[in-house]
Amino acid sequence: MLRGLIYAIISACSFGFLPILGKIAYAHGMGTFEILQYRFLFGALILGAFYAVTRPQLLRIRPRSLAKAALLGLIPYPIESACFMGSVKYIPASTTSLILYFYPVTVTLLAAFFLKERVSRRQASSLALVVAGCAIVFCDAFMKQADIRGILLAVTSMFLFSMYLVAVQCFLRDENPLTITFYVISFASVAFCAVAGGPATLLNYGRDGVLIALALGLVPTVLAVTLLYMAIGTIGSSYTSVFSTLEPVTTVIASWIILGDPIAPWQVAGGLLIIIGIVWPNIDLLRQGHGATHPA
Repeated sequence: MLRGLIYAIISACSFGFLPILGKIAYAHGMGTFEILQYRFLFGALILGAFYAVTRPQLLRIRPRSLAKAALLGLIPYPIESACFMGSVKYIPASTTSLILYFYPVTVTLLAAFFLKERVSRRQASSLALVVAGCAIVFCDAFMKQADIRGILLAVTSMFLFSMYLVAVQCFLRDENPLTITFYVISFASVAFCAVAGGPATLLNYGRDGVLIALALGLVPTVLAVTLLYMAIGTIGSSYTSVFSTLEPVTTVIASWIILGDPIAPWQVAGGLLIIIGIVWPNIDLLRQGHGATHPA
C-alpha cells in the first residue's frame, strides 16, 4: 500500500514539473516545438531502453494497435502538447496547470453526452467545485492582465486533453497501456522532430540544453508515466487519481520557489476548490477500499 502511494505521489510531482522545465527551456532560447521534440524523443529513448532491459515483451505490438498509437501520437496528442507548452510561454506555469485541471468537468460532460454515462449527484457537486475553482483562477489571471494568448492556448489544451481522454477510453480497450504509451510517445517524437528540424539543434544550446532535454524526457515523461501505471497496478485507479491532485500543487509551489512567480491568495483558493472537487467523488471508493483492486 505505502509503495503504491509513493509511486502515485512521485508521478504526480513529476508531471507537475513539466511547465517548470518548459519555462526554463524557454529562458535558454528554445522554441516550443524544440522543447516538445526533446521531451518526447528522449522520453521514447529512455522508456524504450528501460523496457528492453526490464520487460522486453512490452515492446511487442500488433499492427492494429500500432496504427491506433500512430493516430493518437501523430495528431491529437502533439496538438494538445503544443498548446499546453505554448501557453507556458505567455502566462505563469501555475496558471496553465490550474486551467488544465478543469478537464474533469469537460471529460465528464463529454462522456455523458457521447458515451451516455450517468452523472451522479456527488459528481455534479464535484464538478461545481472545480468550475468555481477555475472561475477564480481565470478571474485572478485577468486581474493580473495575463497574456490572452496564453489563456486561450491553455483552454484549448484543456479541451483537447479532455477529448483525447474520452477517445482513449473508447479507442484503447483491451490494449496494454504501457505498450501503447511508449508507441504514442514515439510517434509524437517523430511528429515534433519533423516540425522542429531534428535533434541536432540541441547542440546549439550546449551542456545546459542537453541537461534540460534529458530532464524533460526523464521527469515529466518517463518517471511520470511509468510510476503512474505502477501506482495504478499497486493501489488502483481511485487512490491514484486522488494523489494526482498533487500535480497542480507541485507546479504552483515549484513556480514560486524556482521561477519566482508570486502566489496570489485567489490562486490558492481556486486551486483548493479544484483539488477538493477532484477528491470529492472518490471518498466513498477510498473508504470501501475499492481502490485496492488491481487492473486486468
